[in-house]
Amino acid sequence: MMNVLVGLVLNIRTVTENKFNRMVYKGIIICFLLLSAHQLSAQQQQTTVEEKRDSLIGLLQEYRAYYNLNPTKANPISIVPKVLDKSKATRVKVRGFRVQIYSGSSRSEATKVQNAFIRQNEDVSAYLDYVEPNYRVKVGDFTSRSTATAYMRKLRGMYKNVFVFVEDVWTWR
Repeated sequence: MMNVLVGLVLNIRTVTENKFNRMVYKGIIICFLLLSAHQLSAQQQQTTVEEKRDSLIGLLQEYRAYYNLNPTKANPISIVPKVLDKSKATRVKVRGFRVQIYSGSSRSEATKVQNAFIRQNEDVSAYLDYVEPNYRVKVGDFTSRSTATAYMRKLRGMYKNVFVFVEDVWTWR
């Protein structure tokens, strides 16, 4: 009986070793196939790119170079503000910003605020308008919101309700 059991164990062992060997062989074959497929796909991806130029692009580049529309050197930016000669400039109306310093129902009070502002700031324009039911005094002709906001902060201590409004303003060009 013992001989039968030993024979059976040896038989199971050889069967298991054979199955294991077959699995190892299958694994090696699968790895080989995967590596081959990877090599083939890598070879196919190494294609060359052919550049084709349109003749109109060359003509456009020559045109831009001739009329200096595509300069090679950068234009210097001046931080110093331009001095405007008002005798040669014209006054135009553009979309810009004004700072409101007064809003109320009394026309005499609005006129008083406007005149006091003009006496203190001769270089800044002050405008009085009526939008029912209030008179409003707005000052300045600013083309940028940042400039108008900076001026508004400057006026905050002198006037109660100070706001920046978008509207048509006068400027020199």
